[in-house]
Amino acid sequence: MIQGFIALSRRAVFASIAATLTVAGAASAAEQPVTVFAAASLTDALKAAAATWQSKGHGPIVLSFGSSSAIAKQVEAGAPADIFASADEKWMKYLTDKSLVDTGTVDRPIGNDLVLIGAADSNASIAIAPNFDLAGALNGGRLAIGDPKGVPAGTYAKAALTKLGVWNSIEAQTAPAENVRAALALVQRGEAPLGIVYATDVRSARGVKVVGTFPDDSHDPIVYPMGIVAGHDRPEVKAFFDFLLSDEGKALFKSYGFKTL
Repeated sequence: MIQGFIALSRRAVFASIAATLTVAGAASAAEQPVTVFAAASLTDALKAAAATWQSKGHGPIVLSFGSSSAIAKQVEAGAPADIFASADEKWMKYLTDKSLVDTGTVDRPIGNDLVLIGAADSNASIAIAPNFDLAGALNGGRLAIGDPKGVPAGTYAKAALTKLGVWNSIEAQTAPAENVRAALALVQRGEAPLGIVYATDVRSARGVKVVGTFPDDSHDPIVYPMGIVAGHDRPEVKAFFDFLLSDEGKALFKSYGFKTL
C-alpha cells in the first residue's frame, strides 16, 4: 500500500511538471529548458529574472513555486529540477545531506524581513515587542501564517512569536497555509485580519499593508540558499545560476525588496 501511494504521488508530481515543461518548451523547442524549483516568496523576482535572461537571447526558463518543504520533497522524488532555491537552510540541508544538490554550488545571495500585515484600509499600527497584545489585535479573528511544520515563513513566525512570549496566547487562532503566498491571500480576501509574511510579499500585493516589523533578533536570519541539483550542471544551467548570483542578478532581487548578502 505505501509503495503504491509513493508511486502514485511521484506520477502526480511528474505529470504536473510535464505540463509546465510543455508550455515553456514551445518557446524554444531546440533547447532544453532550465527548470527552477523555488520558494513561493521568490515568485515575482524570479519571473523577472527569467524574463531578463530570455531577453538576452538565452533559452527558456521554467519556474515551479511552492513551500520549500514541498519542492524539496519533489526534488527528492525525482522531479526534473535543475536549480533549487529554498527560503531557509533546513530544506537545502535536507537535499544536500542526501547528495541531491551539489554542495559546492550552494550560495546565499539574498535575505528578507518578517512582517505583520493587515488590510490596506486598516488603521492598525502594532509595535512588535515582548508580550505585545497580538490576541487583542486579532479581536477574535485568525492569524494567517505559513504552516510551521513545513513552510519556512511559518517556522520563522512561530519562532519569533515564541521568543516574544506571544505564541501560546494565539496558537489556537492561527490559520496555517500551504505557503507564504497562500497566507498572504487569506488576508487579501479578508478571511484573516492579520498575517505574517515576508516584507517582499507585500510590495506588489493589493489590499494589504505592513502594520508591524519583527525584530531581526526574534528569529533566525532569513536567507535564501540556492544550488544546482546534482547531475544537472549543464552549461545553460550553470549560466543561469551564475546570472542569479551576479551583480546584475542581485540588483534585480534588490529591486523586489530583498536584502543582498
